[in-house]
Amino acid sequence: MSKLFSPAEIGPYKLSHRIVMAPLTRMRADPGDIPSELMVEYYTQRTSNGGLIVSEATPVSIRGYGYAGAPGIYSDAQIPGWRRVTNAVHAKGGRIFLQLWHVGRQSHVDLQPNGEAPLAPSAIAAEGHAYTKHGEAPFSMPRALELHEIPGIIEEFRAGAERALRAGFDGVEIHGANGYLPDQFLQDGTNKRTDEYGGPIENRARFLLEVTQAAISVWGADRVGVRISPSGTYGSMSDGNPPATFGYVATQLDRLGIAYLHVVEPRIKGTEEIAHGQAPIAAQHLRPKFSRTLIAAGGFAPHSAEAIVTAGDADLVAFGRHFISNPDLPERLRRGLPLNRYDRSTFYGGDARGYIDYPAAEVASPA
Repeated sequence: MSKLFSPAEIGPYKLSHRIVMAPLTRMRADPGDIPSELMVEYYTQRTSNGGLIVSEATPVSIRGYGYAGAPGIYSDAQIPGWRRVTNAVHAKGGRIFLQLWHVGRQSHVDLQPNGEAPLAPSAIAAEGHAYTKHGEAPFSMPRALELHEIPGIIEEFRAGAERALRAGFDGVEIHGANGYLPDQFLQDGTNKRTDEYGGPIENRARFLLEVTQAAISVWGADRVGVRISPSGTYGSMSDGNPPATFGYVATQLDRLGIAYLHVVEPRIKGTEEIAHGQAPIAAQHLRPKFSRTLIAAGGFAPHSAEAIVTAGDADLVAFGRHFISNPDLPERLRRGLPLNRYDRSTFYGGDARGYIDYPAAEVASPA
């Protein structure tokens, strides 16, 4: 029997398999950043009995936006929409965690209140593009957060976690990966501060750890996860000593007793294969430093997912693109069925096309 289909646990929850739906930005929210009926159908289709979904990245603040059309969790008005999603997932026997998001410098003035500069630990621009209502635009130059502003940002994460609880989620995940705000504080290429949030690793990790503790204050440690990307370069990220930086973070998160650590593996740009065709390395490096559940993500195929779980370097594997185009992905993998191809042009924004119209296996291959 495949190890991917053996039981697993996430905090207090028992899962029937180890295939996780990764957080996927799709930008199909209604006006007011309210989850739409399209989103309810999308998540319903991708729910499996005993499976785990991590929601798309969801801003905890109006200033945390880098993608127009993403759903929010910064307003009570967004709770009923999310409640429809969580009710649908639970009706099919699934579990769903909300990913809490603040893009920091990866934004544009058109997405910020009053056209103000995006926020960051230091005033260093990122390379790349934000998604505004008028299309892609280069990231704007950010301004450095003042020390007295940082507790307010942490409170936005706590308030988002509390709204997620009211919306019926099973837990929350801190988005500390992909060059967004917690990652910007963590890595020394983007954090040039000289106060208690900059300099040594212990100071640079402070923001991520305090945000995690804020979520724990709402949920308890065993229903909070954290996502990190030790080798990520998206958004022109860099660090002088990634093994030390991310090793420290993993050790501290383990001490906090969080439900899981979600680790993004390096990939070859433009493909979905793991870099250089080698075995995943990020999870393998962090596994000795983190004793609880570890989820690996990034470029996995069925055989490589099976291999990393069998080796014990990860407990679960998150799939992204394959879950977009295969709403019944766990069942397809269990039965060894072929996978639908995905249409990258429909990933970010749009309507039902490329979102809820991918067929399940029984429809794609009638008996």
